[in-house]
Amino acid sequence: MRVHFIAIGGSAMHNLAIALSRKGYQVTGSDDEIFEPSASRLKKQGIYPNSIGWDVKNIDKNLSAVILGMHARIDNPELLKAKELNIPIYSYPEYLYEQSKNKKRIVIGGSHGKTTITSMLLHVVKLLGIESDYMVGAQLEGYDCMVKLTDSAPYMILEGDEYLSSSIDRRPKFHLYKPHVAIISGIAWDHINVFPTFENYVEQFKLFCDCIEEKGVLIFNTEDVEVKKLGEAYHSKLNIIPYATPKYHVTETGTNVSFDGGNYDLKIFGAHNLQNMMGAMYLAQQMEISNHDFLTAMASFTGAGKRLQKVVETKEFVMFKDFAHSPSKLMATTKAVKEQYKDREVIACMELHTFSSLKKEFLPHYKNTMSQADEAVVYFSPEVVHHKKLDPITIEQVKEAFGGNVNVFNKTEDVLSFIHAKEWKNKVLLMMSSGTFDGIDYDQLGEELIN
Repeated sequence: MRVHFIAIGGSAMHNLAIALSRKGYQVTGSDDEIFEPSASRLKKQGIYPNSIGWDVKNIDKNLSAVILGMHARIDNPELLKAKELNIPIYSYPEYLYEQSKNKKRIVIGGSHGKTTITSMLLHVVKLLGIESDYMVGAQLEGYDCMVKLTDSAPYMILEGDEYLSSSIDRRPKFHLYKPHVAIISGIAWDHINVFPTFENYVEQFKLFCDCIEEKGVLIFNTEDVEVKKLGEAYHSKLNIIPYATPKYHVTETGTNVSFDGGNYDLKIFGAHNLQNMMGAMYLAQQMEISNHDFLTAMASFTGAGKRLQKVVETKEFVMFKDFAHSPSKLMATTKAVKEQYKDREVIACMELHTFSSLKKEFLPHYKNTMSQADEAVVYFSPEVVHHKKLDPITIEQVKEAFGGNVNVFNKTEDVLSFIHAKEWKNKVLLMMSSGTFDGIDYDQLGEELIN
């Protein structure tokens, strides 16, 4: 099999390219720019492009398939050549489906919690030695590639992203996987540049449910109003399994969960995390893993990458980094940390970084989302707002939108000055962003604060 990737440098695309190369496919690719860590990983696998840029010579009639990345435009010369030669063209999710047609497909959907649920399930599957293929949207610790494809594994675990598939396929990715087992963890309006209304966004999850195979399973979070509506609406069409946060109490090392007559000590904490765990447990059931075996295996799970991940910890100070950026996740993460460290002062810092979060009309959705923190900081970059071609926003507008005693900065150095000016004894620092506050090195900052 010969496959060519147009826009091979993408975070998802390069992982799929590596997985196919490891499977024995002949893989080539092209891109107009390739950043780290994609570049090093492609070089290590021996599939880094010979030159940067697009070249129609990469496309010939002997190719089995062309895989088109979201980064490639509809007038890409290689894409046009592939169309001219009638070579099969697939988006990233379409090709994952092609690779898993003969497997039991388990798809994790939701506005938030997808990566956490997927990583929990993978942790248990790996620990119990169950063979499974997978695709995860984020880099997880202990994995050198976030896609695994084999001919032998009976299962395919897929993180189901609701964003668009490619420049010529405007369907959300998770509409293409046709799951036998699906979960929806939560629905909170996101990607407003693509889904202009909340109703339009919710509709994508209904369409996702319509894609579940006949007599398939839908696992749904009953604590989310919109998800609960969906779950109940499909009770006659699918096998539905509801879930919610289990009974638990906070411990010095994490959480103790009570379930089905047993008690399980865990290293993770926060109601939102435990809710995600229950969803993952019911997914594991569909892989013939008992609830007891799942919860026992979860004792060694420390968290997904950049999801409430500890940067540094001493007896008197702990610093976390987290991917939270949507209003619901921001509130859940801040609340979880305060609950776990109720005797400490929690300083929560978040960056408005995504298209949705920086849009003036969307800002009111953040009202009181950081109220659980003892002190809150919100940062945004005017340059990023301009780059995304959005209307300018002001410090005053952001402050009013969030409400409460929130400190708002639009310069990275002001955030760092605020942090360095504090005494960090008996405190927790929570840094939340899908970016880096425009250049803050979390590891370096953590070391500076404990020293």
